[in-house]
Amino acid sequence: MRALRVEGLVNARDLGGLPLTGGGTTPCGVFFRSENVDTVTARGWDELHDLGVRTVVDLRQDAERERDRSRRPDWLATVHVDLDGLENVDFWRGYADNGLWGTAAYFLPHLAAMPERAGAALAAVADADEGGVLFHCMAGRDRTGLVAMLLLRLVGADPDAIVDDYLETVRNADALAQAAGRENDEPLREAILARRGSCTEGAFRDAVGGLDIDTFLAAAGLSGTTVQRLRTWRASVVPTRSRRPAG
Repeated sequence: MRALRVEGLVNARDLGGLPLTGGGTTPCGVFFRSENVDTVTARGWDELHDLGVRTVVDLRQDAERERDRSRRPDWLATVHVDLDGLENVDFWRGYADNGLWGTAAYFLPHLAAMPERAGAALAAVADADEGGVLFHCMAGRDRTGLVAMLLLRLVGADPDAIVDDYLETVRNADALAQAAGRENDEPLREAILARRGSCTEGAFRDAVGGLDIDTFLAAAGLSGTTVQRLRTWRASVVPTRSRRPAG
């Protein structure tokens, strides 16, 4: 099971175990995704330690981080990368008022307008100290989903598997809402996309299919060493372009 049994989390999973287009699967224990880790209990941190997690990359805005209350263990390194970039008012004006900021419809435009933001997030997970890396936002849905999409595309994961990983968070929406003491807002997001002739799965599938990973990497300003670590998942897998065909 890729889902993590961690006390305090309901939307945490290992990105390992997904099929690669060239054969094999993504390696386990390298990259993990989840919702906000402020809800992790002391026992949950022990469970994450046992899974090999040593670094957390926090994709949230400063204002979101300031609301955290829980103390994190001394063995954990935390790296903050504000993925959103709300100071780019002109960009977000086209996604805030209509609700599309909470859907995958903004993924490709965001990567085109602010590639350095996602680039910084990727550099943080690729160049972290030894051990597993967990990245998260608030619900572990869209900012986390964007970074997961990039990581999975870079290693050559099967596109349908990338889509299904994103939809796992949608399937966890009731549990996420209950844990946060709020209503499940997935029907609202679905309705927003439906008015544009799309849907949650369709918007994300379009992002996966429309992503030109090489163009993004060139714009993101990542070093060659970091790109190599991303394509090999921190030297855990042979790059797709280097694999020999079976037989």
